[in-house]
Amino acid sequence: MAQKILLATRNAHKTTEFRAILGGGWEVADLSAHPDFPEVEETGTTFAENAALKAVAASARLGETQTFVLADDSGLEVDALGGAPGVHSARYAALETGASGNSGDAANRQKLRAELTRLGVLHARPAARFRAHIAVARGGQWLAGFDGAVEGCLVPEERGSGGFGYDPLFVPVGFTQTFGELPAETKHRLSHRGAALAKAVAFLRGFI
Repeated sequence: MAQKILLATRNAHKTTEFRAILGGGWEVADLSAHPDFPEVEETGTTFAENAALKAVAASARLGETQTFVLADDSGLEVDALGGAPGVHSARYAALETGASGNSGDAANRQKLRAELTRLGVLHARPAARFRAHIAVARGGQWLAGFDGAVEGCLVPEERGSGGFGYDPLFVPVGFTQTFGELPAETKHRLSHRGAALAKAVAFLRGFI
């Protein structure tokens, strides 16, 4: 019987990516199946803190102990921007206005390119990395957390229609294509989320 996993996200792109990386043997749902679950305010200062907040809150609200809850917090760090947007990656464009919630992928990419233009480094392929942290919880209790990262650089113009978020601007080390251009299977093999999830899966198999 497939092991049940609840992803503490309403981001359909993330859910699709998780399912593709996990493959068979896992019964994966996300918070779209639980519209009554409230949004968790991401008040942490690190990816690990925010992932733990979301995983514990969703597992506590779920109210049962047979399903593992996984929460991911991830983002882009750009050296030229002192590590920004970092934990604010999903709401980068909204920071100036003080608006709550995510900004939208296109607006975030536009803001990133504007900041790199302001610094005069947009065309210098600035160094960057994606980081992810996956927290695992069950029955309202945090169980473990796992990190993943992928190094690369940014290109000045968006390339490719695959992936989501900052993918069309990010070229991983050893490649010339962006995550938006690379086949999904290649991206999953290289990605920060894939690296963190592989560690989480190894941990979960100890309970099966």
